[in-house]
Amino acid sequence: MKGDRLYLIHISESIAKIASYIYGMDAASFLEQSLVQDAVLRNLQVLAESTQRLSDALKERHPEIEWYKIAGLRNILVHDYLGIDLVTVWIAVTSKLPELKAVVQEELG
Repeated sequence: MKGDRLYLIHISESIAKIASYIYGMDAASFLEQSLVQDAVLRNLQVLAESTQRLSDALKERHPEIEWYKIAGLRNILVHDYLGIDLVTVWIAVTSKLPELKAVVQEELG
């Protein structure tokens, strides 16, 4: 569990950074600001890498999280960066991260 805790902290920090970068933005603003996009994408990469290192037991406790999709996102960010759809990124960070944040907070207690 010690390993999980470390990765959960990394995930939590990445979520907090992303939230601070996009605070007060709408999709149009996000799509216009490449610096914010770069910061969000980097933190998504860290977050996704950290989720891959979580134990299977932790992931099994939270089947509501689509862990395989997070892993797939990581692969796109690292290997297929020319295929990144920023609209999809916006939707993910505004609609999916709150659910992941709740799980991370629950696990960190």
